[in-house]
Amino acid sequence: MILSVIKVFVPTAMAFFAGIAIAPLLTNYLYKHRMWKKKAGKISPDGRATPIFDKLHAHKETGTPRMGGIIIWVSALVTILIIWFIAQVWPTETTTKLDFLSRNQTWLPIFTLIVASLLGLIDDLLQIREPKEGKNNGGLSFFNRLSIVLALGLVGGWWFYAKLGVSTLHIPFWGELMVGMWIIPIFVLVMSALFSSGVIDGLDGLSGGVMAIIFTAYSGIAFFQDQIDLAAFCAVIAGGTLAFLWFNIPPARFYMSETGILGLTTTLTVVAFLTDSVLWLPLIAFPLFITAASVVIQLASKKLRGGKKVFLVAPLHHHFEAIGWPAYKVVMRYWIICVITAIIGMILILLDK
Repeated sequence: MILSVIKVFVPTAMAFFAGIAIAPLLTNYLYKHRMWKKKAGKISPDGRATPIFDKLHAHKETGTPRMGGIIIWVSALVTILIIWFIAQVWPTETTTKLDFLSRNQTWLPIFTLIVASLLGLIDDLLQIREPKEGKNNGGLSFFNRLSIVLALGLVGGWWFYAKLGVSTLHIPFWGELMVGMWIIPIFVLVMSALFSSGVIDGLDGLSGGVMAIIFTAYSGIAFFQDQIDLAAFCAVIAGGTLAFLWFNIPPARFYMSETGILGLTTTLTVVAFLTDSVLWLPLIAFPLFITAASVVIQLASKKLRGGKKVFLVAPLHHHFEAIGWPAYKVVMRYWIICVITAIIGMILILLDK
C-alpha cells in the first residue's frame, strides 16, 4: 500500500516540477516568435461572428501566446520516460514497481494524449499565421477537427473491444450491460461530447483548474479500483496541469489552447472507460458538460427561435462575464463547483461498487 501511494504521489510532484522547469524556456520561445493570433476575434460554430466575445477579449487575444498546453503533455511524458528509464537501467524491485507503463492501463491513454496534443499543436500553429486580408485565422475547421476526433475515437473503441476485451457498459447501481461491438460507437460518442467541451478554455485559469481537479478525482477512483498504474498516470496529468496553471492564473502568461485541451479531453474519455465510470462522467466533469451544453442550447435556440438567444453569449462562462461578473469570480466558482461534483461523483462510484 505504501509503495502504491508513493507510485502515485512521486510522479505527480515530478511532473509539476518538470512543468515549472519547462515553462521559462517555452515562454521565451513563444514571446520571441510572437506565437499568438495576429488578429482578434473568432467565429461561432454556426459560422456567425461573435461581437460580444470580441468586445470582452479582443485586447487579450493578440498579445498572449497560445500553446501553453505543451507544458502539460511534455512534463507528463518526461516524467513517464524518466521513471521507465530508471526501471530499465536499475531494475530493482522498487524501481520496477514504480514504473507505470502497462499495456492494459496506460498504453492507450498515453497514445491518445500524444496524438491529440500534436494534432492540437498543428491547429494552434495554423491559428497564429498572418491572416489573409479581411479574414481571421480559424486554424483547422470544426469539421476537420471533429473528423480527427472521430477517427481517434474509432481507434480507441476498437482497442477496448479487440485488445482489452471490453464489451459491457456499467449502469450505475444496476450492473453490467452487454453491448458487444456497440462499445465502439459509444466510445466515439463520448469522445465527441468531451471534444465539444473544449470550449471551456476561454478564461485565465479556468480550463487548467477544472482539468486538474477532474484528473485528480480520476486518480483517486483508479487507485480505489486497484488500477495503480492508471492512478499514477492521472496524477501525472494533474501535476503537469497544475504547473501550467501556475503560469495561467490571471494575468495569463500563455493560453492552453488546442494542444492542451484536445489532448486532455480525449484522454479523459479513455480514462473514463478504463475505470468503467462513463455514465458518471457528466457528474465528475460537470463543468465540462454544462459548458458544452450551453453552446448546444444557444445554437438550437437561434436556429429554432428565429435568432433568439438563451444566453447573452455562449459558452456559459462568457455569459457570466457579459452580465458583469469579473473573470476571476467566474473561474473560482467553476473550480468550487468542479471540486464538489467530483467529490460527489467519487463517493457515488465507491458506493456503486
